[in-house]
Amino acid sequence: MRIAVASGKGGTGKTTVATGLALSLVEGAAGGLSHPPLAFLDCDVEAPSAHLFLPTTTAAGSGSAPEFELQQAVDILIPRVDATICTACGRCAEVCEYHAIVLVGKRTMVFPQLCHGCGSCSLVCPDGAISEEARAIGVLERRMSTGGMALARGVLNVGEPMATPAIRQLKKWAIPVDGTDGRMVILDTPPGTSCPMVEAVRGADYLLLVTEPTPFGLHDLRLAVEVAATLAIPAGVIINRDGIGDAGVEEFCAAVGLPVLLRIPYERAIAEGIAQGRTLVDIRPEYAPQLRAMALQVAEWVKGA
Repeated sequence: MRIAVASGKGGTGKTTVATGLALSLVEGAAGGLSHPPLAFLDCDVEAPSAHLFLPTTTAAGSGSAPEFELQQAVDILIPRVDATICTACGRCAEVCEYHAIVLVGKRTMVFPQLCHGCGSCSLVCPDGAISEEARAIGVLERRMSTGGMALARGVLNVGEPMATPAIRQLKKWAIPVDGTDGRMVILDTPPGTSCPMVEAVRGADYLLLVTEPTPFGLHDLRLAVEVAATLAIPAGVIINRDGIGDAGVEEFCAAVGLPVLLRIPYERAIAEGIAQGRTLVDIRPEYAPQLRAMALQVAEWVKGA
């Protein structure tokens, strides 16, 4: 089962909730409660930070997190035009939706930073003048975290404009295609509702939308709910910093039938703890059983759907 944790905007506490959820399940397993093998995917490839809250115990027992192991490069195939064969027919430029390949006079020019690697240009070229070559845009890394949880992330190279290919390759690399291991996967997605977020939540069984009870939080929650509806992913809401703002988020959720699964209060102690690199379940241990119960309830909903 795949649970994606998302938010319509940055700074709502998405990673706080995602890591707290993961650790609550690990803690439950240590206490004898059963749950499937757990994996955590940090899909925020432009600024991955979940590893800061998901340490592992080293052989020496220091509790510090080892460095990630480089497992695989993230490559994107970009077109290469053989000018000696190209007849400047313009078919490649016509088929490219992102204007990564254009015809300037009688010259075909490629802009690698705009290319999405779809391969359409090489397929439609009538002269066979376009081949494809790999260009590295980032890396995929993984390590084992606390409690035997598998932690994987993508890291986009500095200056690369497109996160979507890295997220797509991270999911294919870290999640078995056939799902035979019965693993529960928690995906910490990029903030917002643009292409990276859509790619990260695509294929999820349930979407946890983290928001805050403010006009900005409500505006961006509406956008995230539209994404969930478009992708036909059932969703529930977690209200962080509960107690500030107004009742707009609550009223919206009631109007559209979105369940509010958890409320996390606006407390200085929580903010200070997060700033110090502590997790929600460390700062407020009473949230561990609540998060665990929420995950198990979601699993039941998904199973019964």
